[in-house]
Amino acid sequence: MEKPRIALPEIGQDVTNYTHALFEAGMAPVLISVKKTQLEERFQQEYLDYADFHVENYDGLLLPGGCDLNPCRYGQANTASRGINDALDELQFCVLDAFVKAGKPVLGVCRGHQLINAYFGGTLVQDLGEDCGRHCSGIRGKDLLHKCCVEKASWLYGLYGEMFVHNSFHHQAVDKVGEGLTVDGWCPDDKVAESMHHSALPIYSVQWHPERICLDHARAQAVDGLEVFRFLYRLCTEASGVRRSVPDIEEMEDRLGL
Repeated sequence: MEKPRIALPEIGQDVTNYTHALFEAGMAPVLISVKKTQLEERFQQEYLDYADFHVENYDGLLLPGGCDLNPCRYGQANTASRGINDALDELQFCVLDAFVKAGKPVLGVCRGHQLINAYFGGTLVQDLGEDCGRHCSGIRGKDLLHKCCVEKASWLYGLYGEMFVHNSFHHQAVDKVGEGLTVDGWCPDDKVAESMHHSALPIYSVQWHPERICLDHARAQAVDGLEVFRFLYRLCTEASGVRRSVPDIEEMEDRLGL
C-alpha cells in the first residue's frame, strides 16, 4: 500500500525522531528545506525552494518543534524569545499557508503548535516565568512529565482518555487563541494550552513532544506518543486516499541520512 507523503519543513534541524515516528505510523516523510545559497544570502521572500515544493504532491504536513518564533509574527516586540531563525519562520509559514489553502491535514508539535496559533492571529506568552519549572527542565534532552486534562469531545480523548501524562519541554505558550482554533487539552496546574484543533480545517497541534515518548524513547510513566502520528496517518488516508507513489524505503532512508 502506498504511504501518505508528509512534508516536514526544516532548516538544519535534527528531525530524526519525527521521521522515525512517521515511518512507524505508516507515512513517508519528505524534508522541505532551502537552498544553501538562499540561507546565506538571507532572502526575505525567496526562502522556499518552490521547484521542490508543490503542495499537491503531499498528503499532510508536520510542523516540528524547534526555536522560538520571531514575536513580530504575532505583533509583539521581543521580550523573552530565544534563538530566532527568520528563515525557518518564513519557510514554515509559507508551507503552512499552502496547506491551509489546500485544506490538507496539518499536525503541529511544540513550536509547530505555537506557529499554527500565530498563523491564525493568536499570540504567545514569550516566557512562562515561574510556571516554566513545570514545563521545561532547562536541560536539552531532559523532558519533564505532567498531566493533561482533555475535553471529552476532542480528538485527544479518543486517543488517551480524559486525563493522561505526557512530556514537556517549552518556555513559551499559547496566550490569545487564534481565530477558528479550540483548545482541547490543558495543564491542570496552570491552564497552559497543551493541544488545539481548527473548527473547519483538518489542523491539529500539541504543545508536547510525542516523538520523544514513543518507540525507543517510550517512557513507562507517559502515554505512547505514536498514537498522535497514527492519528495523522488516518487523517491523511481519509482525506486523500493516498494515490501517489513514494520512494522506496532504502531511497528515503538515504535521503534522510538514516
